Amino acid sequence: MGAVSEPAGTGELKRHLGVFDAVVIGLGAMIGAGVFAALAPAAGAAGSGLLLALAPAAVVAYCNATSSARLAARHPASGGTYVYGRERLGEFWGYLAGWAFVVGKTASCAAVALTVGSYVWPDQAHAVAVAAVVALTAVNYAGVQKSAWLTRAIVAIVLAVLAAVVVVSVTGGDVDTTRLAIGDDATFGGVLQAAGLLFFAFAGYARIATLGEEVHDPARTIPRAIPIALGIALAVYAAVTVAVLVALGPRELADATAPLSDAVRAAGADWLAPVVRVGAAVAALGSLLALILGVSRTTLAMARDRHLPHALSAVHPKFQVPHRAELVVGAVVAVLAASVDVRGAIGFSSFGVLAYYAIANASAWTLTPEEGRPARIIPVVGLAGCLVLAFALPASSVISGATVLAAGAAAYGIRRAVTARRA
Repeated sequence: MGAVSEPAGTGELKRHLGVFDAVVIGLGAMIGAGVFAALAPAAGAAGSGLLLALAPAAVVAYCNATSSARLAARHPASGGTYVYGRERLGEFWGYLAGWAFVVGKTASCAAVALTVGSYVWPDQAHAVAVAAVVALTAVNYAGVQKSAWLTRAIVAIVLAVLAAVVVVSVTGGDVDTTRLAIGDDATFGGVLQAAGLLFFAFAGYARIATLGEEVHDPARTIPRAIPIALGIALAVYAAVTVAVLVALGPRELADATAPLSDAVRAAGADWLAPVVRVGAAVAALGSLLALILGVSRTTLAMARDRHLPHALSAVHPKFQVPHRAELVVGAVVAVLAASVDVRGAIGFSSFGVLAYYAIANASAWTLTPEEGRPARIIPVVGLAGCLVLAFALPASSVISGATVLAAGAAAYGIRRAVTARRA
C-alpha cells in the first residue's frame, strides 16, 4: 500500500525537522512529568518489585516503537496509528486508534498540566495548569520549529536536574543498597500494574511518529529517531529509579507526594529540593508541549477524513500548523485542567494509549518484507504486551477506558448507518 494521499485543498505541513529535533521532541515527551510523578504510584503497586516493572514496560515500549517506526516510514503523514490502522487494517480500526489517542492523550494533557500547577503553586494548581495550557498552545500555534527549540532547552534543563538527583541520592548519608532487594511484597500482578503505570511515562515516542508530515526524509529520520529517544529515556528512568530506591526504599517512595524531592532531602541535600521542584515543573511543561503537539496532529488527520469536524483540518497559511485543531485541543485541555483529578486522568490515559499501540502492532504485522516489516516477534509481543498491561491497570481505569472506547465505536457505527441511509 502506498503513502497516504491528502484530500484536495487541505494543505500540507512543512518538512523542517531533522533527526536531532525529532529525538528531542520525543525526549521532551518521555522525560517529563512521568519521571517526577509516576514512580510513587508504581511503587505502591509493585512494592520492592518496582525495578522489575521497568522491564516489561521497556519491552512493550520497544516493540511499539519499532512497529511505529516502520509504519511511520511507510506512511509519513500526520496522525500516527490513526493513519496506519486505516491504511493497513481498515477504516474502523484507524478510527478507533485515533479516538483512543485523542481522548486518552487529552486526559494526559490535563494530568501533566496539573503536575505543573502542583509544583509551581500547590494552592492554585488548577489555575496554574490552565495558564500553562494557554501559553503552550500559543507556542505550538506559532510553528513547530519554535516548539522544537523550546523543547531542546527544556530537555537540557531536566536532564541536568535528574543527573544531580541521581548523584546526590546515591552518595548521600542515608543510602542503603539493600533497599533494592526484592521482598515478599512484590507480586506478579502488582509488577504488571506498575509496568502499565510506568508505560505512561515511556509513551512520548509517539510524538515523533505523529509528526511524520513535518520531518525531513521520514523513511530515514523516523526509524532512527524513535529508538534513540527511547533508549536514552530508558537509561534515565533506570538510573533515577535506582537512585530514589536506595535513598527512600519502596515503602517510603510509595507514600511520597514528591519522590525526587524527598530523595534528595533523605540524602541530606535540602538545598537541592527547590531546584528539583523547578525541574519538575519544567519537565511537565516539556511533556505538555509535546502532548498538545501530538493530539492536534491526530485531530488534524481525523478531521481530514471527516471523523471529526472537517473545519479542524485547516493549516495556517503563514505558520504552517493545524491552527484550528490546536486551538480546540487547547481549549478542551484547559477545561479539563480546571476540573479533573490527576490520578484518574493518568489511569484513563494509560488504558487509551495502550489500546492505541495494540492497533499499531496489529498494523505492523501486515507489512511485507519489501515495506520494511519488522521481525514477526516484535508486533506479536507488542500487541500481547499492550493488552496485558492495559487490563492489569486499576479496575476503575479499565472500566472507564473500555466504556469510552465502546462509546467511540458506537458513534462510528451510528455515523456509518446515517451516511448509508442518506446515500
